[in-house]
Amino acid sequence: MKISRLHVKLSWVFSLLLFAACATVPLTGRQQLNLIPESEMLSMSLTQYGDFLKSNQLSDNQAQAEMVKRVGKRISAAVDQYLKDNGLGDRVKDFNWEFNLVKDSVANAWCMPGGKVVVYTGILPITKNENGLAVVMGHEIAHAIARHGNERMSQEMLVQLGGMGLAAAVDQKPEQTKQIYMTAYGLGAQVGAILPYSRSHELEADKMGLMFMAMAGYDPRGAVDFWERMAANGGSGMPEFLSTHPVDSHRIAQIKQDLPEALKYYRQAKNN
Repeated sequence: MKISRLHVKLSWVFSLLLFAACATVPLTGRQQLNLIPESEMLSMSLTQYGDFLKSNQLSDNQAQAEMVKRVGKRISAAVDQYLKDNGLGDRVKDFNWEFNLVKDSVANAWCMPGGKVVVYTGILPITKNENGLAVVMGHEIAHAIARHGNERMSQEMLVQLGGMGLAAAVDQKPEQTKQIYMTAYGLGAQVGAILPYSRSHELEADKMGLMFMAMAGYDPRGAVDFWERMAANGGSGMPEFLSTHPVDSHRIAQIKQDLPEALKYYRQAKNN
């Protein structure tokens, strides 16, 4: 009887913790679970970002590097203003935006908590122009604004570490915690139980990224062209059920559905 009551109490405590950790994603309104304090995510982000820059070479193509910074500044400024206007400014109050182009043949880009954005030179032949680059950077910035990394890391820590607090996990299982973090931000790769959530995050970032690039005055219709080029270039290279990214045909169809809403922001930006 005592054990049953203890289980009930623990269940209530756990339920309250989950309720307290619930948050709402801007623009989409989706409820999400973020167990890790953002201050801890930002601290880990700065460490991993610094380590990454030390072990990777920045591009020496000044024109391309300046384009990355220009696009990043335009989109981040639009995002900051949108969040401020909608009473969500605290979501980025500790962000210190930074945009770097890294010399690497892989077609990739990412954004860590705190607004640390990296674009790889390997994706530029597919983006082709500034508008195409805005598709990619809007998408990656959306991941950070939606706090997908926190959500994915929370899910993984529940699965692998039993919900152990981040500070305890870093102290007791540093390598495993680092790998979970790297995977959560697309810097690692694994097939596991949370992949369906990751695909959901990708589609959510697509939608939010469309809105963000449109707010910055970039034409969101360019997203269709970009993903068609990605598909022609080989796309994800995996069946959808094994990939954290939706297959291109699914992604393009969803983007087309979201375009009318994004175009409203684009026309508003162009008229201002």
